[in-house]
Amino acid sequence: MKARNAFLVLLTAGVVGCAVWLIFFSPVLGVRSIDIVGNVTVPAERIEQQAGVPELHPLATVDLAGVEARVMQIRQLASAKVDRVWPGTLKIEVVEREPIAAITAGGKAALIDKGGVVIEIQNTVPPGLPTLKVDRPAAGDPTTMAALRVIQSLPDDLAAKVRGVRASSPEGVSLELSDGRSVVWGGADRGADKARILKTLLRRKASVYDVSSPDVVTLK
Repeated sequence: MKARNAFLVLLTAGVVGCAVWLIFFSPVLGVRSIDIVGNVTVPAERIEQQAGVPELHPLATVDLAGVEARVMQIRQLASAKVDRVWPGTLKIEVVEREPIAAITAGGKAALIDKGGVVIEIQNTVPPGLPTLKVDRPAAGDPTTMAALRVIQSLPDDLAAKVRGVRASSPEGVSLELSDGRSVVWGGADRGADKARILKTLLRRKASVYDVSSPDVVTLK
């Protein structure tokens, strides 16, 4: 009986050891493919290269947080989530940053997202993207962030009419329309009310529309 028990213990230990080796050390359950989803403009090859996971690396020992951190070094990405899909796939799900405005300087256009992060530099401002004009454009700058919140709050039909956004302070945001008219918007508060009122006011002839205080609007 003792011999049998000892044999069973050894057999169990051998099975466990074999399983541990297969899962954590051998290429049998290694990374054989990397599935990248959510990317539109960033090539999958670039994301895979940035992930830095060798082929057949044991899937169980892939440092998921480390892969996410490396992938997030790609400026165009807003988020990245990495998961294991057994038996041999590493899944990387990304969300790309979307440009909502452009800042021009030195003959170039820096495309920025809602957080003020520069996504990329282009030679010209893409069609449909408003130009942002602030004294010290930067992520975290109160004036910059207020202007970006205003841009985000604009309904599509109004946003299509805006070619530029200027801000002298967080409460001093104005819109430059494509037909030459301008709108004194004020701060980022009450965006829906301002947009609704402005839609009606634009039917009236004027060069400047002040909706900074939606309760008392003026035209010039």
